[in-house]
Amino acid sequence: MVLKNKPLGFKLSTAWLSLCVLMATLGWMLPLPKWNSSDADALGVTMFSKGHILGTDNWGIDQLSAMIHGTRISLGIAVVSVTLGAFLGAFLGVMAGYTRGWIDAIISMYFNVTLAFPTLVLLLALVAIFASPDPFNPGTTLPRMVVLTFAITFVLIPFLGRLARAATVSWAGRDFVLVAKSLGLKRRTILLQHIVPNVLPSLISVSFLGAGLIIILEGGLSILGAGGEPGSSWGSLLARNRGDIDLTPHTTFIPVVAIALTVMAFNYFGEYLRTGIDNRDSRI
Repeated sequence: MVLKNKPLGFKLSTAWLSLCVLMATLGWMLPLPKWNSSDADALGVTMFSKGHILGTDNWGIDQLSAMIHGTRISLGIAVVSVTLGAFLGAFLGVMAGYTRGWIDAIISMYFNVTLAFPTLVLLLALVAIFASPDPFNPGTTLPRMVVLTFAITFVLIPFLGRLARAATVSWAGRDFVLVAKSLGLKRRTILLQHIVPNVLPSLISVSFLGAGLIIILEGGLSILGAGGEPGSSWGSLLARNRGDIDLTPHTTFIPVVAIALTVMAFNYFGEYLRTGIDNRDSRI
């Protein structure tokens, strides 16, 4: 009943993301082979083959099992990175936009310096520094997926932080905030009751767009060799199988379709929320 009066795009996006969440959380319960185990008797079989609904790649790895595992990793990186980036970015942005002065100058400098570097180059550098294997002691480095997640978070903070700062500056000048100041309300009360609730909706809207961008970034890093374990995520599946597109095209098209649908769903929710926020702001 909740979706009855929603647009078709909202229903389709909800259905697809719900399916992805179910695959990520409950997919391990399905009677499927391990995502990285090889079936020597089924090398490169096509979709809808016996025992392999989505077929296998040239190593005999079941693509349905690999996609379910990839859903868990890809969505996990996107959700964790966006959540951390939004929280830290909102904290820094609200602090800078409301206090102004030297605190604003320092935080804004951090935002500007970080944004001055090309995103992909900065991510490659962070992964190379903190996750590259040590030839003398490989155990000294962090897991690549952990480094990748925090590297994306680090890059995301300035984008969301600048948005939070701009929104805070805008809302801090509204009449109801000025009245609250004149009544002698504490700064913490004004921030929590009047500023943050009005900054969060726009931040959440952009975070949906950011989640889709992160999935694309992870795929790009995988193709460049800076992703996680081969085949562990949608991007690394695409990177591993892109050279076999002539022999097993389904192994390339399946992760591409999954990435495209997920990015479109996240983008739709972001635009949907932004439209609602614009309508709300026009009435305030």
